[in-house]
Amino acid sequence: MSDRDVELSRDQAVALVAEGVDVPTPSGRGSNLIRRSLRLGRTRVGLVLVGILVLISVFGPLIAPHASDEFVGKPFSAPGNGALFGTDYLGQDVWSRFLDGGLTILVLAVVSTAMGLVVGLAIGLVAAYSRNWLDDVLMRAMDVIMAFPQIMLALVAVSLVGPKNWVTIIAIALTTAPRVARVARGAAQPVVERDFIGATEAMGMSRVRIISGELFPNILGPMMVEASLRLTYSIAVIAALAFLGLANDPNGANWGTMIQQNQLSLATQPWGALLPILAIALLTMGTGLIGDGIARTAAGIDRERGDE
Repeated sequence: MSDRDVELSRDQAVALVAEGVDVPTPSGRGSNLIRRSLRLGRTRVGLVLVGILVLISVFGPLIAPHASDEFVGKPFSAPGNGALFGTDYLGQDVWSRFLDGGLTILVLAVVSTAMGLVVGLAIGLVAAYSRNWLDDVLMRAMDVIMAFPQIMLALVAVSLVGPKNWVTIIAIALTTAPRVARVARGAAQPVVERDFIGATEAMGMSRVRIISGELFPNILGPMMVEASLRLTYSIAVIAALAFLGLANDPNGANWGTMIQQNQLSLATQPWGALLPILAIALLTMGTGLIGDGIARTAAGIDRERGDE
């Protein structure tokens, strides 16, 4: 059954509800979309890439051969003598610091993206449903924030308050919310005009219940795609802040910090910068492939090949 068929049957279900018949709503659309998107090769490849890097980030510190701040040799030593990928600019084990440096980026990216999604989704749904002056006020406020590049606002916030993790999370969440609100509003507006929304209003259902129980399930597809896209941008911004020396711990193991510290040795001992570069690139590529697979499934692209 296609999404259009589900929407048409939804109108019929509301008519039955109006007649006193208890008909369940199709709340499993999001899980169905995920299952269908997993049939596409690009989605599976993205999950493998993200899964490997998540495992490295979570369990890497437990299997690292050395402490991240332990000196094991001369600066920029070649691989060998207990250092699988050589040493960095201070003589610390590159492999150990790499295994220990991904968790911070992942946690900050996931938390900040989740906060931005919640705030942006709430603003977008309220704006789409209100259809009055509140819609204009909310969207104009979002436009003001979107007028500034995300990395610039994050730099200003971190520079003013300090390179603290909570500042980074709030800055990225606040700059993520307007973009999510725009997508949520655009996806929800056609749903608001459908007959079953008017029927639920006529039945006396509260606005909160209509927004959360009727509007939100019908825009899960585009919001899942937007979530993967926002997560990709959050990873890039957090890594960029660390590269610029604005991490919470400038001397701690962090993939962005590792690139900044070891960039001068790319010609002689590249692993100190190359490993985190590859990890960040594969992580963003993986989240992008997952989002692309969900988007193609929601739009019906490659559906025939995916079902084979």
